Amino acid sequence: MYFDIGDETLWNPSNGAGRLFMRQVEVFEAELKLPSGIGQGRYWGDPDTLEVDPAVYAEFARGLVDWHCRTGHSVVLALSEGFVATAVALARRAGIEVEMPEPRSGDVPGGVQRDVQVPGNPLTESAAVVTALDRRARELDRWMPR
Repeated sequence: MYFDIGDETLWNPSNGAGRLFMRQVEVFEAELKLPSGIGQGRYWGDPDTLEVDPAVYAEFARGLVDWHCRTGHSVVLALSEGFVATAVALARRAGIEVEMPEPRSGDVPGGVQRDVQVPGNPLTESAAVVTALDRRARELDRWMPR
């Protein structure tokens, strides 16, 4: 599979990794109610070439990072970290600046908590979440073939 912007290939994962990523894109588009900006490529009908619209993808990636870093639910964090880190690495390759939000201590990330974690402390340390996501995105970038 090829994830392209114009003539530049940002990522060339195996078909299995690419399909899994795209299925997760669909999940997070629905969760965030944001389009990803990833669609059919130059060769209409070729499912292995996907064009990335940088403006739309920038909104998606930034919304995704904000959503991920503001949750206080440990299971949600665990389920989403790998995808969000991959999405950030892809955004960075596209020249999209995705800043990690400033950690906020002592409050429930995101303000209103939609997913209640029981049992346990719903206050996951936001600095640790931000740091882990940034580190994982940089690590994944080294393993994502172009």
